[in-house]
Amino acid sequence: MSAETEQAKKPEISVVIAVYNSADMFPELYKRLCDALKTITESVEIIAVLDGCTDNSYEVIYKLSLKDKRVRIIEFSRNFGHQASITAGLEFASGEAVVVMDDDLEDPPEILPDFILKLRGGFDVVYGIRRHRKRTLPYRIAYSVFYKILGKLADIKIPYDAGDFCVMKISVVEILNKMPEKNRFLRGLRAWSGFEQTGIEYDRGKRLSGESGYSLRKYLKLAMNGIFSFSYKPLNYISVMGFIIAMISFVSGFCLIVFKLMDKIRDVPGWTSLAVLLLFLTGVQLISIGIIGAYISRIYDEVKQRPKYVVKRFAGFEKGRKGD
Repeated sequence: MSAETEQAKKPEISVVIAVYNSADMFPELYKRLCDALKTITESVEIIAVLDGCTDNSYEVIYKLSLKDKRVRIIEFSRNFGHQASITAGLEFASGEAVVVMDDDLEDPPEILPDFILKLRGGFDVVYGIRRHRKRTLPYRIAYSVFYKILGKLADIKIPYDAGDFCVMKISVVEILNKMPEKNRFLRGLRAWSGFEQTGIEYDRGKRLSGESGYSLRKYLKLAMNGIFSFSYKPLNYISVMGFIIAMISFVSGFCLIVFKLMDKIRDVPGWTSLAVLLLFLTGVQLISIGIIGAYISRIYDEVKQRPKYVVKRFAGFEKGRKGD
């Protein structure tokens, strides 16, 4: 097969969808996605990455792949996480532009033509900026606090309230695929790549059905990956805090010695202040150990050199493509 023929077979747009227990939602997502993209091009591939689904998502999507050869499936052997799902989809995508989105329809497919037109206008990455979230107040507060902390700590500028929903040129995807880290924060890696990027504001919808597979623990892990993968400032803050406490202790000790020599101190201070001081210093030490441990645990994950995910089976990929 000639290089020209092989190039001609490549789709214009690859859509990577992280899927978790979305048997009820995926047919609606597929319909709305196809309706939205046909205004741009029919040359599309849809890559559904099943992250350890416990329902019949595979069977539902497999039936779609038999009817529509543009639908491909990557199924993991177990749940490896949302970021691993996106990573796998990016590694198998072959389109000139690659869309990244979730399966819950909170990110509306109807806005994708605007993304792609922006991309064709000269940008390398076009990402969605969530103007409004249909989430509970505690979640909205947590998101806001996280992005403000990340903005202060990160060594690079990561767009505020921009998620993984985006369109990227294949040149950007190829750079992301070369990044070997296991604890991935893709919106941060996307910003780190330094390509020409812009955002489009949109109102995030409500989940079509079911509950999100993202628990509070997973959100916290993602937040920690975002902070510890793109900033050394927590370690610097530990050093500064340690220096300040040491100086306070030195000055306090010096003053106590001087006052004692001048016979200004006749009574030993109470135990309450001493107990509070010890509890404070112990808390600082434990927080410092925890921050250092977070960095060390990420080093440990990297040196093990385990794969980021394990694929159980593929479906819908053409012969000669990855996964066959």
